[in-house]
Amino acid sequence: MKFIVNADTLLKQLQLISGALQNSTPLPILENFLFELSPDSLKASASDLETTMTTIISVQSKESGKVAVPAKILLDTLKTFGAEPLNFKIQKDTFHIEISSDKGKYKLSGLNGEDFPKLPAIDKPNTIEMPSDVLLAAINHTLFATGNDELRPVMTGVFCQFSKEGSIFVATDAHRLVRYRRNDIRSSKESSFIMPKKPLALLKASMVGTTTQVKIDYNEANAFFTFDNVSLICRLIDGRYPNYEAVIPLDNPNKMEVDRLSFLNAIRRVSIFSNKTTHQVKFRIAGSQVEISAEDVDYGNDADERLSCSYEGKDIEIAFNARFIQDMLSNIDSGNVLLELSLPNRAGLLSSPKAESDPNEDLLMLVMPVMVN
Repeated sequence: MKFIVNADTLLKQLQLISGALQNSTPLPILENFLFELSPDSLKASASDLETTMTTIISVQSKESGKVAVPAKILLDTLKTFGAEPLNFKIQKDTFHIEISSDKGKYKLSGLNGEDFPKLPAIDKPNTIEMPSDVLLAAINHTLFATGNDELRPVMTGVFCQFSKEGSIFVATDAHRLVRYRRNDIRSSKESSFIMPKKPLALLKASMVGTTTQVKIDYNEANAFFTFDNVSLICRLIDGRYPNYEAVIPLDNPNKMEVDRLSFLNAIRRVSIFSNKTTHQVKFRIAGSQVEISAEDVDYGNDADERLSCSYEGKDIEIAFNARFIQDMLSNIDSGNVLLELSLPNRAGLLSSPKAESDPNEDLLMLVMPVMVN
């Protein structure tokens, strides 16, 4: 079994799927790439059983076959070459692999490709398509807010809901919640699933800079994403997602609009002086000014800044975890940001002002306050 491939092209495509590999695994074959050769193309796959990612690479070959290739040694080898051709020769009986270049020959031992885990079939799937930039925006806006509590697995992923009215993507860790809604991505039937964070991170990395359509096939157990020459299949999180709409406060009479970057940078500076356990920053909003302050009584540190803002409502003092606020402000795209509040012990809502919002999207971020010390 022989083929010729550009070393740089092969490296880039393998790096794209290498995030699906599992380093410490009871199945040694999962530390390998699966190569499936057919005339003029090579299908390369990486898997951890839960997630499998595949890419198709153009090669020079008239043969067919499959072999499992040790991932780490292959990637380390390819990194030392530039855009030059490499000749691969695989012994079909022993799975020994010989790589030849103008500089020399390199030999390594592969495994039988037939032992690589088979992809699950998706029977009678639901299907939806969307532009890659829309899916990328949905991942960027929600992934950071997913939880890490394995006792509540449904909150470790992103809830994806499709209907005739549009699509909704939700993430929460119980301290903050993000709801990203699109009214231009619609489905003929209502359906939903909870997507784990690892495959979402892989999709995010592989879609940067692409402008293509992404096809999503899914059922109750698995989701299959296809775009360009890449495909990803993953096992979905089983369970019922919490009623996120119930925790979003509807009556928020106090509204502050402020420059997003100035607000973010002020919180970053002030939070350096906050308590290292609570990361508490305090907002005092009155008139056309917001005062941002933090202190660490144990070390005698404190800081405060004042920013001009546009504010409607009663004077209010409220405190938040600085890390949560910074994450949210970093994932809003608008120049200004709108903060809506009701009471010091009720959640605050962050969003883009209507004048700066895309009519096809609606981004809402909720953050729970902390008790003012």
